[in-house]
Amino acid sequence: MTAIAPTLTTDRLTLRAHVMDDFAPLYDLFASDRAKYMGGPVDAKQMWYWIAAEVGSWQLKGFGSWGIERNSDGAFMGQIGINQPHHFPEPELGWVLLETYEGQGYAAEAATLARDWYWASFDADTLVSYITPGNTRSEALATKLGAIADENGPWPGGEDVAETTVYRHRRAA
Repeated sequence: MTAIAPTLTTDRLTLRAHVMDDFAPLYDLFASDRAKYMGGPVDAKQMWYWIAAEVGSWQLKGFGSWGIERNSDGAFMGQIGINQPHHFPEPELGWVLLETYEGQGYAAEAATLARDWYWASFDADTLVSYITPGNTRSEALATKLGAIADENGPWPGGEDVAETTVYRHRRAA
């Protein structure tokens, strides 16, 4: 199993292991009202636990989250990950972009790179993305990636199922 996130690149971005400098911008995002679509807002303690779990997931599961960095200037843009905490019935492809970097195709590029890495690394046919209704950007991105709403998709335990839509990504034939 991989103990640390592998580095993945495209012409425009790099997916790399999280570093401590990622904490502050992620915390600022998750403490804001924008986090209502991402399980927040949360306090600094909860944010620390989330990031630590996603980093530790690499050791425990062989997958986890990456920091997204723009190649042209090294700017931290957000996070992409494949995670499966104990209460998730299956791995989730999830993304978070800082507002400054939205609408430029970075999230789709990072999600495609992470998803394709997962397909190449694991014998699995599907991934899910749990999306809060009303998060139109994430709904559009899931659809752009080829995912479809799965009304029968399993829900994460302990989550408010009425507030989540399961989008299912299928491996290409």
